[in-house]
Amino acid sequence: MDKIFVDEAVNELQTIQDMLRWSVSRFSAANIWYGHGTDNPWDEAVQLVLPSLYLPLDIPEDMRTARLTSSEKHRIVERVIRRVNERIPVAYLTNKAWFCGHEFYVDERVLVPRSPIGELINNKFAGLISKQPQHILDMCTGSGCIAIACAYAFPEAEVDAVDISPDALAVAEQNIEEHGLIHNV
Repeated sequence: MDKIFVDEAVNELQTIQDMLRWSVSRFSAANIWYGHGTDNPWDEAVQLVLPSLYLPLDIPEDMRTARLTSSEKHRIVERVIRRVNERIPVAYLTNKAWFCGHEFYVDERVLVPRSPIGELINNKFAGLISKQPQHILDMCTGSGCIAIACAYAFPEAEVDAVDISPDALAVAEQNIEEHGLIHNV
């Protein structure tokens, strides 16, 4: 996308809603793949635009008419362009991913959380285990999301998060600290 295209977007788009609609249009036209936490262009746009503005995903609908500053518009347009042209997952652009209802920091050092194990954790492995676990081991922990979700689901358990990658362990450590679980994981 050239400078004229970027300038037009920054000059013409004024509100959060404008950016959401424009992002959906860009994503739809580019035929990008979803699957890193979303499955459609609208959800992908919400996951990109609102965190880019340091806003929660559940802002009131009337707040979507809020006007954006020039720097906010540039940040969003740049991220949309990178999502479309470079096919970078939104989670890597915003450094945010959700797993089991919790927000996690992610970057290129770890995979974007999207494990089907999340549903099992949310249901506390109902029907699969007969008593509360005392020890939980998360091998290849990556961002630490499974270990952290298990620590929330089973607060009495000792949870170990292990990985052979020092980079992944650094991300997991950051998430463990941000969730206040350094004594649990």
